[in-house]
Formats: sequence, C-alpha cells, structure tokens
Amino acid sequence: MKVLLSIKPEYANKIFDGTKKFEFRKVIFNSDVKTVVVYASSPVQQVIGEFEIDNILSFDPNKIWKLTKKDSGISADFFFEYFADRDIAHAIKIKKFKRYKKPLSIREDFNAFPPQSYIYLPIKK
Repeated sequence: MKVLLSIKPEYANKIFDGTKKFEFRKVIFNSDVKTVVVYASSPVQQVIGEFEIDNILSFDPNKIWKLTKKDSGISADFFFEYFADRDIAHAIKIKKFKRYKKPLSIREDFNAFPPQSYIYLPIKK
C-alpha cells in the first residue's frame, strides 16, 4: 500500500538529496504501507517523488530525537516544538528514494486534493 504525504518543500528536498533520512509525524498510518509518495506543499504544490519505508519508530519524543537526530534533517528546536503536546512521536525511516524526472499534479495524476497529513493511494498494477 502507498500513502501520499504532504511535506514542506524544504524538507522534501532534503529527503531527495539524502540529508534527511527520517520523516516525522504526529499521527501514523497503518503498518502495511510500504511506499510514501511525496507531495511538496506550497509554494511548490507538486508530487515530486517517492520513497520506500525501512521501518517506523514510535516512542516518546525524547527517545525518537536521540535515535534520529544525526539524520533528522531538522533542528532540535523545530523537532521539540512540533512534538510539544505529544506523548508519542513517529519517525519514518527512509530506505530508498526516487525523485521524479517530471513532477506530477496531485489533481490530474492522482485525482486527489492535497492532504493535511496523508491519504492512502491505490497501488497501480
């Protein structure tokens, strides 16, 4: 199964240049998701690539930060502000990524609207 995630362009670009090896979420999708399709949010507003999930870590924010900070691609201040009101933080470990040669339109190519967090996508055969 695939999900489409909205990610700020700054962080989406870090995923595809290999400097961000974890994507952080307050709410996580179900465990049978294998691939994340990346929608770079405003001002880009395009689907720019995808990555395979290695695994998903779910612990308290302090433990997640200790495990991921070296490859987080974000600052500690940003991380702890993002998870300030949460007991559990989720870190999606990126296994393999592929940036599309030509970005896709979320509406035309996926018949979807930009998600606040994520939406499930059917796998095309």
